[in-house]
Amino acid sequence: MQLSGLHVPLVTPFAVDGTVDLASLERLAHDTLSDGADGLIALGTTGEPATLTPGERAMVVDLIGGVCAEHRAVFTVGTGSNATDGTVGALEATDPRAHFALVVVPYYTRPSEAGVIEHYRRAAAASPVPVIVYDVPQRTGRTLSVDTLLALAALDGVAGFKHAAGGVTETTVRLLAQVPDGVSVLAGDDPFVGAMLALGGHGAISACANVAAGEFAALVAAWREGRIAEARVIGGALAELAAALFAEPNPTVIKGVLAAQGRIATPAVRLPLLPASDGTVAAASTLVRSIVAL
Repeated sequence: MQLSGLHVPLVTPFAVDGTVDLASLERLAHDTLSDGADGLIALGTTGEPATLTPGERAMVVDLIGGVCAEHRAVFTVGTGSNATDGTVGALEATDPRAHFALVVVPYYTRPSEAGVIEHYRRAAAASPVPVIVYDVPQRTGRTLSVDTLLALAALDGVAGFKHAAGGVTETTVRLLAQVPDGVSVLAGDDPFVGAMLALGGHGAISACANVAAGEFAALVAAWREGRIAEARVIGGALAELAAALFAEPNPTVIKGVLAAQGRIATPAVRLPLLPASDGTVAAASTLVRSIVAL
């Protein structure tokens, strides 16, 4: 299948005692798909995978995989590290229900662009499912040129990109113009989802859709169906919402809003993250209510 539509990297809710709140996660997964998402991502950055134990990560993957199977939705698992051998090992153990693996560009060590290409060549060769390149230079410290992105797109086993370059750049425009048929480019920066779709993007991987899946699904549908005026209105409102939800480190505000709505039991995150301030959560919650009313 070609990757398209709206895919939501779910938060990992925590109970009052600090354990993973599987009941809240299951409800959120079902609700997100019922609201119009095409797929879910387990262990994306928004799910705080770095703070989960191996056992907790396995429980999250198993639960989300089961919900996706029940809804016949696309199931993606986030993986990858700054070590190629470790990334390969994780991919080889990918849940058999997964359709895709979201693999981040190696971070912190800042390899050369040639090293990044070789990393993905080996990862894609080892993966039992197609790989999505997660290009997020503000987190990885490694900016990729359009030539490197196109070289990655040409690798066997690479299905597409989560493009989170921090804006709509020259690289964004050139990548969308030159990406081969069958390889997808999905918006990975929530404020720019509308702009990416207008340029021909295939969909979005949206953290903010944890609280507004129906609205992000409507935005994707409006651009797909050529309802341009409507798409501009929705896109503008969602860009404002994204700014509010990212006013403090992700996913702290998103969890605060979900908890305020009663959709998860607590707004808890794990250190080094701290819960978002009450004022930030209240401002974002107000925007959510106004957007749902559009």
